[in-house]
Amino acid sequence: MSKRDPIEQALEKLAGLKSAAAAPAVLGELRGFFGNRSNLVVARAAKIVGERRLDDLTPELVTAFHRLMVDPARLDKRCAALTEIVTSLYEMDYAEPDVYLQGIRHVQMEGSFGPPIDTAAQLRGFSAQGLVRTRYPHALVEAVTLLVDPEPPARIGAIRALAANGGEAGVLALRLKVLTGDRVPDVLAECFSGLLVSPSGNSVDFVATYVDDEDPAIAEVAILALGASRSSKAILVLKNKWQRTVHGPLKKVLLFALSTSRNEDALQFLLDLLENAPNATATEVLSSLASQRPTESIRDAIRSALTRRGDTSLLATLRCAFPP
Repeated sequence: MSKRDPIEQALEKLAGLKSAAAAPAVLGELRGFFGNRSNLVVARAAKIVGERRLDDLTPELVTAFHRLMVDPARLDKRCAALTEIVTSLYEMDYAEPDVYLQGIRHVQMEGSFGPPIDTAAQLRGFSAQGLVRTRYPHALVEAVTLLVDPEPPARIGAIRALAANGGEAGVLALRLKVLTGDRVPDVLAECFSGLLVSPSGNSVDFVATYVDDEDPAIAEVAILALGASRSSKAILVLKNKWQRTVHGPLKKVLLFALSTSRNEDALQFLLDLLENAPNATATEVLSSLASQRPTESIRDAIRSALTRRGDTSLLATLRCAFPP
């Protein structure tokens, strides 16, 4: 009978430890996996430590990181373990800059079906988020430098770092990032979200200028960011945009943003549409509201709007979505 793959065995063992009580014996077993020759095993062990916030194993995470960094291209293909280690350290509020400094500067080019790809982009992004929470005096400089990284995941990590811990300087850096022409929607979405959670009162006005962008994908992320902000000023922007968006795919995006905002003004606007808009629009509004698992009071408000509308087919749809 052939021997079982030792990597597969180790991963199965880790799956069993994922939910085991954090007894000394379990911690001892987890420690043993950080010296494993397989980077996938180390990555899985690091993920468990981070998810369970096993602070006693922080030294093992740091030691494993430095061991892999000796020759990362050989020891950690796809940067799997290094990325998971830094992610876990970040989630566990590790406050020493050494690991993050190495991670934020690490580039790992590996072969692919096309040109070589950089597998360390996410590592750089998480390292930026961790570094700005340390007392390293030049942390913001490192994060701002990463804003022009060639890889979107690294830029996104820098944006999150600056939004969460960059203060007013971070807000200005995010605004400049948008203005300098990065047109990747996922990157802009992070910038918009970061700006809207800042105390700066004029961020809504700034993001609002992008809801009419010529690129529908950028207009979409601006709309969604405004909805997620839940501010009444942002909802007013979305309502005004609705009046300018009679047709087209952005109608559904606007309905989704309004229905997920959990804002009273947005809810009333949607209820008015539900009562008075053409059937096709009312159906889309009902679908959008129903997808958010509304509370019983909101369900009652929806029923009242549909009752006033007098549309039995929509009332039947509502009963199917929320049976008594």
